[in-house]
Amino acid sequence: MNMYDRDALVRERYGEASVEANLSAVLDPLFLQHRSVRAYRDTPLPEGTIESLVAAAQSASTSSNLQAWSVVSVESAETRSRLSELAGGQKHVASAPVQLVWLADLSRLHQAAADQGISAEGVDYLEVFLVSVIDAAIAAQSAALAAESLDLGLVYIGGLRNHPEEVAELLGLPDRCFAVFGMCIGYPDETKPAHIKPRLPQAAVWHREKYDAAGLAEHVEAYDLESLRFYQSQNMDRKQWSIHSGNRVRGPESLNGRDRLAEALNRLGFPLR
Repeated sequence: MNMYDRDALVRERYGEASVEANLSAVLDPLFLQHRSVRAYRDTPLPEGTIESLVAAAQSASTSSNLQAWSVVSVESAETRSRLSELAGGQKHVASAPVQLVWLADLSRLHQAAADQGISAEGVDYLEVFLVSVIDAAIAAQSAALAAESLDLGLVYIGGLRNHPEEVAELLGLPDRCFAVFGMCIGYPDETKPAHIKPRLPQAAVWHREKYDAAGLAEHVEAYDLESLRFYQSQNMDRKQWSIHSGNRVRGPESLNGRDRLAEALNRLGFPLR
């Protein structure tokens, strides 16, 4: 498949689900071709690549121009290895040449206000914490698109939230700074190609004017079949989406230590009032 063939990309993204006929005519293929890459060549990134990704991230939207995020780029093999351990032993965290750790960062905002003699009590509230997390996610996704435009591969690493205090200590994070997720960056290993994973039908996530859950069970059932076909084609021992996803939220024991995230955030300087 030509990765720049819009129609082929749409078919891979939605499988047998129907999509508006005009979608493939107007959407740049770059937005459709994302796949999670977990196998990388040991080729280093060219000079200026990380600067380019950060420029893309800083060009993204940010709430009230607060810019309440930061990113740590990790190239040290020793640090990447430790991050891999903290993320549940994900080997690609250690093998990717660069790990970008995206931060919800209220420390800079708090200090800037204090330097101007302004009370910064507002940063202790849940609303501002959410702003910082959202800002970090928007910035990271802009960087992700930029990386893919440079023929780099990536995968997000939520496993860094398994041990937030240890990650903060390893990276020297100040109070009011939290690693929301990591991102492996590198050139994909062509001998272990990643494939586009189908998503839910648009009708399951797109509601016109008002939320309409009337056909949700039908859409999920159709996607279960599509996801199972994909997993089988990839020789992945995984059940259909609704069972796999349901097991991920079964209870606190299924959250890989993240059930204590509120406690960890308190220790990292986020009261979350």
